[in-house]
Amino acid sequence: MMKKGNSESDGVMNTIIGKDTVITGTLELKGALRVDGTVKGKIICDDCVTVGVTGKVEAEIEANTAIVAGHLVGNIQATEKIELQAKCEMDGDLRTKSLVIEQGAIFCGACNMKDTKPDLGFLPPDQKKEKEAQKQNSK
Repeated sequence: MMKKGNSESDGVMNTIIGKDTVITGTLELKGALRVDGTVKGKIICDDCVTVGVTGKVEAEIEANTAIVAGHLVGNIQATEKIELQAKCEMDGDLRTKSLVIEQGAIFCGACNMKDTKPDLGFLPPDQKKEKEAQKQNSK
């Protein structure tokens, strides 16, 4: 096992996907993952997923933390933090508590940093119509 070098936690890097490796399918991991090769499918990890500079990922990612330095097409759902480093190219949506985007990163997508739907102080259109109809019927 190898110690993590770029993550905030003191966990160990359990899985490394090398530069010339191609994996297709669903990866379910305990412990950290580093991708320097190619992954297509889905990644479910209870720790940190790192996409290295040479990494190419076409997958949905569910993790505690995600660090992207390479190329990623897909959505990321991280319970704690997502970091898009300066040379990354990210095309997909993000859902997390904390987001870091370094200068030079390319990000095309949407970001949601709330656990629930936003409460903007008004009713959705369907409920608003129902309330208006109730008011008119009561007159």
